[in-house]
Amino acid sequence: MNLNEPRDLASLIEAFLLASGKPQSLERLYELLEEAERPAPGVFKKALEVLAKSCNGRAFELKEVASGYRLQIRETYAPWVGRLWEERPQRYSRALLETMALIAYRQPITRGEIEDVRGVAVNTNIIKTLMEREWIRIVGYREVPGRPAMFATTKVFLDHFNLKSLEDLPALAELREMEPEPLLDPDDAPVPAHLQALADASLGEGDSEAGEPVEETSFRSLLVELDAMEEGLKTDFDDLREASEDLHEESSVDAEIEPKP
Repeated sequence: MNLNEPRDLASLIEAFLLASGKPQSLERLYELLEEAERPAPGVFKKALEVLAKSCNGRAFELKEVASGYRLQIRETYAPWVGRLWEERPQRYSRALLETMALIAYRQPITRGEIEDVRGVAVNTNIIKTLMEREWIRIVGYREVPGRPAMFATTKVFLDHFNLKSLEDLPALAELREMEPEPLLDPDDAPVPAHLQALADASLGEGDSEAGEPVEETSFRSLLVELDAMEEGLKTDFDDLREASEDLHEESSVDAEIEPKP
């Protein structure tokens, strides 16, 4: 096998990706070859192009995601391929998806800021689920009283949703088009007589009107709120972690030199 020949190298890369079963970066693929047999970087990139073209007309494709390259089944075949597994696909609550959307489009963001936009408290299990799935991570702490944690997405999140970077997130205008229009305005919907009677009976004699309920922000309103945040999306949070570490070190030094009474 001549690894300086793009076609031969493409076959080897295909074998690597099939055997690994997960994305592999260019650096990792390059390291798998011994120094004496490594081709020039240009040959390596040409081999990837050859491999991508060889997938044309096949049920799988070469896809570049955040963690690197992988061979995957084309989305067209997903409804049939999914029958290979007996368990049903994971379904996520609207609250979880809205929380995930806020983190993705407005990161870094704190739990309190998420609650301000959605209008309701964020269930602790939602944050726990997203952390366990490694879709989000803590990238720093907001310098306000209580120093709340700031959340951002991970490479695992990008890989799961077939994205190379945050710039590949769908435009918010596209998401609004996917949100179905309500069939009936809840305020215009008729209230059954027996329910209205129960509601009237529950009011005290001195009460002239019921208390105003706390309304949850609709998904459409949430997307409008995010629209202004779409530009200039931050993707690197190393500076936040470094600032947090420096602050921790300064606090430790102050504690050591502080005179004891």
